[in-house]
Amino acid sequence: MPRKLAYLVSQYPATSHTFIRREVQALREAGVSVDTFSIRPPSEAERQAGVDRREYEKTHYVLPPKIGRILKAHASALRKRPGAYLRTLRDATRHRVPGAKAAAWSLFHFAEAIALADELDARGVDHLHNHFANSGANVGFLATRFLGIDWSLTLHGISEFDYPAGPLLAEKITSAAFVACVTHFGRAQAMRMVDPEHWEKLFVARCGLDLGALEQGATSTPVPPKKRALRLVTVGRLSPEKGLAGLLEAFAAVDADAELRIIGDGPERDALEAKAVSLGLADRVVFVGRLPSSGVIAELLYADAFAMASFMEGLPVVLMEALAMEVPVIAPRVAGIPELVEDDASGLLFAPGHWKELTERLERLLGDADLRRRLATEGKRRVEAEFDIHRAVRPLLERFGAPRPTAAAATAAPRP
Repeated sequence: MPRKLAYLVSQYPATSHTFIRREVQALREAGVSVDTFSIRPPSEAERQAGVDRREYEKTHYVLPPKIGRILKAHASALRKRPGAYLRTLRDATRHRVPGAKAAAWSLFHFAEAIALADELDARGVDHLHNHFANSGANVGFLATRFLGIDWSLTLHGISEFDYPAGPLLAEKITSAAFVACVTHFGRAQAMRMVDPEHWEKLFVARCGLDLGALEQGATSTPVPPKKRALRLVTVGRLSPEKGLAGLLEAFAAVDADAELRIIGDGPERDALEAKAVSLGLADRVVFVGRLPSSGVIAELLYADAFAMASFMEGLPVVLMEALAMEVPVIAPRVAGIPELVEDDASGLLFAPGHWKELTERLERLLGDADLRRRLATEGKRRVEAEFDIHRAVRPLLERFGAPRPTAAAATAAPRP
C-alpha cells in the first residue's frame, strides 16, 4: 500500500467526470489516503454542487502559474537533484509529438511537472495516479520521473489512442506500475501498443455509480411537463464525435408522438439548432443546454427512453445512469458500449452512423411499452451487478495494495 496516494486530472472536479470524484471517495471510504491534484481549476459553474465545491477546496492546482512559486520549485529541484532535473528536462523534450508547437508545450509541461513534484514531495506522496492519457498525464509522467516514485493511469476512450496522445501512450504504459482500462476494448487497444511483457499490468477497472446517491438526487430538479406523449433524452457535448446530426435525421423519420430533449452544449449547437429547423423538428426538439449532474438526473427521471448516436466513446457514464434509473436505452455498437448494453436484453444497439437502423430502433422502442419495461428492468440489474462504485473500485484497491515494479525498473523498461 502506498504511504500516500495522489490523483492527478487535467481538471478536477468536472461535471462530465463525476466518476473520478466517486472513485476518489470510494477509495477514501476504503481507508486509502488520497490527495487530489489538478492542472487547472474548474470554472465557477463546474463547482456549484456542494460535493464539487468541497473537492475543489481540497485540491491543489498547478495552474494558473504563480511565478514565484514555480521559480522557487525549479531552483530547489536543480539544487537538490541536478541530475534528475536535467534528465527530466531531456525526457520532456523527447516525450512529445513532432513540431515546433509541441516542442514549446513540452517546456511548459516540464515547468508544470517540477512545480507539481515540489508539492508531491512536500506531502510525502509516493504514488501518483492519472486519469486520461492527455497533457495532464504528460505532467504527471514527468513529475514522477523526477521524484523516482510510482505512477499509474486510467485509460478511458479511443481519443487517448488518437493523435496527439496516441504516439506517446506506449512509453507511458511501459513506465507505469499498472494501467487501469475502463473497458476490455480499451485494454485490447493498449495491448497492441506494447510488448507482451507489459500486458500483465493492464487490467479492467470500471467507472462506477453511487447508486444510493443517484436515487437520493433523482428528484432534486423539476423538469417541465411533457409537450408530447413520449420523451426521448440524449446527453452529451454538442460536438462532431457525438453524432447528433444523425440522431436528428433518425428522429425526424420516426412516426411517434415524441419529443427529443438534447442536454449539453458545445461548438455545434447553432448548426444543430438550424438542422432541427430544416428537418421540421422545431416543435419536437428542445435544446436544454448544459445542466449540473442533479439536473441531468432529473431529466433522466422523467424520460421514457434515452438515445446515444456517438461515433466514438469509452464507457459512457450517462448511459450507466440511464440504465440505473430504469430508462431504456439505444446506443451504437462502438468501443466499450456492448460491454454495458446487451442488444435486446439491457438495451437496443445499432451500427454507428447507420441512421436508418437507428430510426428502426427508435420506432421499435417508442412504440412498445412492454419492451421499454423489459429493457429497463434488465438494464438496472446489469448496472447493479458490475457498475456500482464500491464494486468497481475493488481492482484498483487490489493494485494499490499489491507489490508493484519500482520506479527504477519502470524507468528502465524498453520503449517499443
